[in-house]
Amino acid sequence: MAVLGLACWRGGAVRWRKERDRHGGRNVAATFETRKVDDQDANLEIVGSLLGDAGYQVMRASSGPQAVESALAHHPDLILLDMMMPGMDGFAVCKELKTSPELAPIPVIFVTAAQQRDLLVRAFHEGAVDFIFKPFVPEELLARVATHLSLKLIRDRLERTAREREDLANLVAHDLKNPLSSILFTAQMGADPGSDESEMRRSFELIRISARDALGFIRVYLEQRAHGAVAAVIPSAVLISDTVNTVVEYDMPRMKAQGMRLIVEPIDPEACVHADPMALRNALHNLFTNAMKYAADGGEAELSVRRGAPGFWQLRVSDRGRGIPRDRQQQLFKRFIRLAEHDPSDGLSSGLGLALTKQSIESFGGQLWYEDRPGGGAMFIIELPEAHAC
Repeated sequence: MAVLGLACWRGGAVRWRKERDRHGGRNVAATFETRKVDDQDANLEIVGSLLGDAGYQVMRASSGPQAVESALAHHPDLILLDMMMPGMDGFAVCKELKTSPELAPIPVIFVTAAQQRDLLVRAFHEGAVDFIFKPFVPEELLARVATHLSLKLIRDRLERTAREREDLANLVAHDLKNPLSSILFTAQMGADPGSDESEMRRSFELIRISARDALGFIRVYLEQRAHGAVAAVIPSAVLISDTVNTVVEYDMPRMKAQGMRLIVEPIDPEACVHADPMALRNALHNLFTNAMKYAADGGEAELSVRRGAPGFWQLRVSDRGRGIPRDRQQQLFKRFIRLAEHDPSDGLSSGLGLALTKQSIESFGGQLWYEDRPGGGAMFIIELPEAHAC
């Protein structure tokens, strides 16, 4: 635990005084008394020693500006702040700390001799969480520090849990969207009175694959994490051609329905990578879906597989759409960022697809990035470590 102590108290340094029980000779209390001297460093030394002996890491600041600078550099868990200081008083320091999103959550305890109600109210208004009045008992100082550090830990843990649950909800909603959309689309095609028996069988098979993937996502993201486990991504040897064939069969009908042509270059039958099969399929689905949403006017999408860096294979999904503007390329893989101002999916796009796809690919040692396609269009490249046996 790190504590930033600003103990530049107006009126002088501090002298340590111990009181003893008349009968047993043991320490009953210890107080600080202010003495009007010029050397302010003694305050920092005594408070720092008291907290250091209690096991806290202490950062010391002898002025308001120095305290703000130190807090920005080290992000302490708690700040002890004097109310009255020359130049930049405690109110100004606290107000400046609270304007920083990174420092605002840090609890600030004022150490003060002031008893005026208006000053105490003002301190709370500026963001203080507690007071310690001077002269104070060291046991009180340590108890208040420990209490507010515990409260901060609890708050941090709750915020982390809330973020994890939000991430989980976003992940499940996004990854279930692809297989459920495919089930709906395929069922609609299968309901066409003009469908023959072979088309019906093919529709049922695509529905089966989509339902399997949906259940797989539920198992990974819900069942494992519901029991406190991190969703395990266990790479295995995956034959690229098998994965590509499944994805192409899965997405080709939707592309044709939108007037897009999918071109798949011949794939080396020996191309084998370390990946999570379901996650890799979903990554390709997401890239094809983006091509359908944002590059339908380009008329085609292309998938090619080639060797990348030594020991890696690349899967390239490209289109002949408008590409990604330069000013958006730096934000492509950030959450809640869409590829265009207008959402072609009528509000169904969450802006999470590329961010989650990149996170998924990186979880089993791969990379995902964007390049402008030569001749116009967009190209997304997945690079995965090679496996020597499939």
